[in-house]
Amino acid sequence: MSHTHDLPSDTSAPLPPDGFLLGHLAEETRRRARTARAAGATTTGAPAEVLAALREAVDDLGPTLLDASHDLAAHPEVSFEEHRSAAALADLVESRGIDVVRAAHGLATALRAEAGPADAPTIAVLSEYDALPGIGHGCGHNVIATAGLGAFLALAALGDRLPGRVVWLGTPAEEGGGGKELMAAEGAFDGVGAALMVHPFTFDIAEPLFLGRRQLRATFRGITSHASAQPFMGRNALDAVNLMYTGVGLHRQQMPPTDRVHGVVTAGGERPNVIPEHAEMLFYLRSEHPEGLAVLSDRLGDIARGAALMTGCGVELAWDEAPAYLPVRGNGPLAAAWTTRYGERGRTVLPPDVVPRLFAGSTDFGNVSFRVPGVHAMVSITDADLSLHTREFADAAVSEEADRVVLDSAWSLAAVAADWLSDPDLRDAAAADFEAAGGAVDMPSYFGEA
Repeated sequence: MSHTHDLPSDTSAPLPPDGFLLGHLAEETRRRARTARAAGATTTGAPAEVLAALREAVDDLGPTLLDASHDLAAHPEVSFEEHRSAAALADLVESRGIDVVRAAHGLATALRAEAGPADAPTIAVLSEYDALPGIGHGCGHNVIATAGLGAFLALAALGDRLPGRVVWLGTPAEEGGGGKELMAAEGAFDGVGAALMVHPFTFDIAEPLFLGRRQLRATFRGITSHASAQPFMGRNALDAVNLMYTGVGLHRQQMPPTDRVHGVVTAGGERPNVIPEHAEMLFYLRSEHPEGLAVLSDRLGDIARGAALMTGCGVELAWDEAPAYLPVRGNGPLAAAWTTRYGERGRTVLPPDVVPRLFAGSTDFGNVSFRVPGVHAMVSITDADLSLHTREFADAAVSEEADRVVLDSAWSLAAVAADWLSDPDLRDAAAADFEAAGGAVDMPSYFGEA
């Protein structure tokens, strides 16, 4: 579906505001009620002997997982360049006698491994391992990678006792590259009924807020001329950038608190005595709801075209050079299962909305969560007031607490996967919650031609 519109031919009347958010607030209340019921529901889960076997397997894997976590941290690689990291993780899986598909699903640094019968209920456990330029694993993806891998290896170690099929996916380029969406387009989640992963943070949360995100590059074309002798013969592309930046700033007053916009000027002319004929901006647009992201996209497009009209310039809008990210959709039954299992490791998982909703970034797992029921749990690796994407957080990702979190998360992911595979009631509840939230979304065509 397309969510864009042309500028109105009649500009004498205001554009009506979009009322989607009011409906979402009502639906959010209903969703929280479903989540509360799910948290109090009783499901069978995995047998005690399976959980005990997973605990033993994670204990056995412990030194290997921690060595791998520290090795990834010591050799950070940025998006799409995680060749050493992917090879190290693949080697580790193969050392356990499990086949690995390297360069899986069309990406050179993606990985896939499977365990269990192909015709059984199937759950995916995900790992990320890309780092940030200049600051290494300042988002703690070394923790994500090894916790997910540990869960998969522990489940695989069950052998004939594995109650279904588990797929491990090594997913590159979360930091802006949309690796999971690119893999999904190549069939990574075909036949998968649910997906699980963790992400390090400063709080333990089962249903964190992650915003959807789009990218917009606005390129303005003007006419060059002498800025002193004949400025009236020019059309100033930098003026159009200035007006767009100002227009976006003024629009923030009308933006709902669920939205964010931030942008930079990437080109603005070469010399002061030449009217710039080319100027360019790059924006990130974020929203808590897919519909909000579509509405915000419309507004940014209108502002860009308005700036072009006011300056007599042309404008080209290029959307989503990397795949758009949808918000993370929570799943009450799976979140309740995570809260229980992580709690069994001595952790206290905070209820939704205890942590201020200002702490919100974006992740390509959002796209996964609109395809299948999922959990993207946040796990605390430090009590300090640290920000993600900093060198200090990179240091915390190899601390003793982060090491404990790797093992606690590996077991908890494995336990939730075993619960889902073992318990048809949990599978049905997770699927029902997913459908009540709107069901699967066709991500490639959602935003149409912006």
